[in-house]
Amino acid sequence: MKVGLYFGSFNPIHVGHLIIANHVVNNTSLDQVWFVVSPQNPFKISVSLLNEYHRLHMVSIAIDGETKLKASSAEFKLPKPSYTIDTLTYLNEKHPEIEFSIVMGSDGFRNLNKWKNFETLVKNYSFYIYIRPGFEIAENYGANLNILKAPLLDISSTEIRKMIAEKKSIRFLVPDIVKEEIERNSYYRI
Repeated sequence: MKVGLYFGSFNPIHVGHLIIANHVVNNTSLDQVWFVVSPQNPFKISVSLLNEYHRLHMVSIAIDGETKLKASSAEFKLPKPSYTIDTLTYLNEKHPEIEFSIVMGSDGFRNLNKWKNFETLVKNYSFYIYIRPGFEIAENYGANLNILKAPLLDISSTEIRKMIAEKKSIRFLVPDIVKEEIERNSYYRI
């Protein structure tokens, strides 16, 4: 089985994330895309980060019923901050029968050479890159790349959190069930 790992804070998950994952799984040879919820991204400040189990739950309810999409808590068991190479090592030990790849935007890929053990990543894993405007791929770092033109929405979790704090509607930006979960638990109200 071939699985693409889509790493992120998903703080909260929004329709832009879901559209990308759905496009990747529908337009590549991947059998599944797993949303790998990161407890702490080494490149992001964690002060506004909702508890990882709440974020995982929102990913799970957002993709409920989708057999080709899965929520993963793999990084919850690893030291923080999370590094992709460590997560892949862990997942390969747990699932030796699965061929893992990395799903990411071209904006993040441009910084790949700053990642821990990036040489090992490009040597051992394929990358499924969706192009973000203004972030064309100038350097491939010797990686096996699959370039995708996924439909993109200019939505950010940061902007959604700001809207919630300002008591503005986030309807249509997140799945209804995620919106209801956020409202029921007063997430991001601070």
